[in-house]
Amino acid sequence: MTYTRKNSGTCSTQTQVSLAADGTIEEVQVKGGCNGNLKGICQLLKGMPARDAIARMQGTTCGPRPTSCPDQIALALKEALENL
Repeated sequence: MTYTRKNSGTCSTQTQVSLAADGTIEEVQVKGGCNGNLKGICQLLKGMPARDAIARMQGTTCGPRPTSCPDQIALALKEALENL
């Protein structure tokens, strides 16, 4: 199942996540943002249970912003799980 979410409050503009039926992350793609860092994060997330990734990243901030790209990924994963 693939889910796409428009990001808010970050340099990245969109997060797309693909989950297996059991909630395991198959792929994450982020448009915009810090290219190298986000590519690395996306690679690290492959094969991880979405619930574990959410627990690790949700609430992460970026400088003075109340959110971050990892937080936006967590929100996309959370919404994807709700739609799985």
